[in-house]
Amino acid sequence: MEAEQPKLKKLAKRCNNSYNCDINNLDDGCLMLIFSFLCPIPDRYNTALVCRRWRFLACHPRLWLRVDRSIKDLSEPGVYPNIEAAVSAARPGDTILIAAGGIHRTSNIQIKKPLCLIGAGELPDDTTLICSRGSESALEFLSTCKLANLTVRAELGCCLLHRSGRLTIDGCILQCESDPLDHLSHAIVTTARAPDGVPAVLKNGDCVTVMRTRIEGGAKAVLTNGTLSLQQVRVIYTRTSLCFWFNVKHS
Repeated sequence: MEAEQPKLKKLAKRCNNSYNCDINNLDDGCLMLIFSFLCPIPDRYNTALVCRRWRFLACHPRLWLRVDRSIKDLSEPGVYPNIEAAVSAARPGDTILIAAGGIHRTSNIQIKKPLCLIGAGELPDDTTLICSRGSESALEFLSTCKLANLTVRAELGCCLLHRSGRLTIDGCILQCESDPLDHLSHAIVTTARAPDGVPAVLKNGDCVTVMRTRIEGGAKAVLTNGTLSLQQVRVIYTRTSLCFWFNVKHS
């Protein structure tokens, strides 16, 4: 028994060394592979705050789907010329980074899987999505999604159409063009409807959460055609627009 004690001590020391292994000793390729398994928001975003090296790896273009019309070589993995192509190629849970500058045309793009769309500019004004006249909406949501740091502009109709799922709009600008028919325009339209007989506890699956979002023009900030109702409204008034915080959910 005494002869086995040195062996046990060596084994214990080896195990302790393996547990105390510094993750920063891994090369960039291994770390990037680890980061690729993290949820983009908030986990991968939080890793970018640790140090410069982690920020470089966590924000590496290979870990994000990108929409960038300025890139001519679209053979680069994860780069797409328009939002519709990026949405089609995305997997559930992916984050799509939309390049700043210029105008991105969007018309009735249906999003049926959980995605996060983020503007790449410093301000939401830097990344603009425009819905052309005659389209029902710029983006149509049928799953849990998040929009952040984007400007969405609709000439007639609505900026965002919510059918189902949890939609979060954070730090965006929703603009309805000034028009003689602006009474037909709405920043957000939700048609989510709970089936009859569903318990109240289970009715919270469909909702819209708006935070720090500026809404300009249109007849209403949100139009509810389903069973959702506007709740918990906070508004900051400015000369040209209103900045909103509110929830649209089942009563």
